[in-house]
Amino acid sequence: MFNSIALILVIVGAINWGSIGLFGLDLVGSLFGGQLALLSRIIFSVVGVAGLWCISFLFRENATDSKHHHQY
Repeated sequence: MFNSIALILVIVGAINWGSIGLFGLDLVGSLFGGQLALLSRIIFSVVGVAGLWCISFLFRENATDSKHHHQY
């Protein structure tokens, strides 16, 4: 469950960065009172922690992958 929430937050962050890059629009900042507003900063922080958590996905072995690797 935590992994799914983290992934959703990372997707939100990616969409926000994409909108900044493509349109110069910070969606999170626009929706929650600007980049320096407390709520925006909390959201940015939570998304950042989720991104750090998702790094661990790179080092985990998927249960279905391990079944395929051991079957010959």
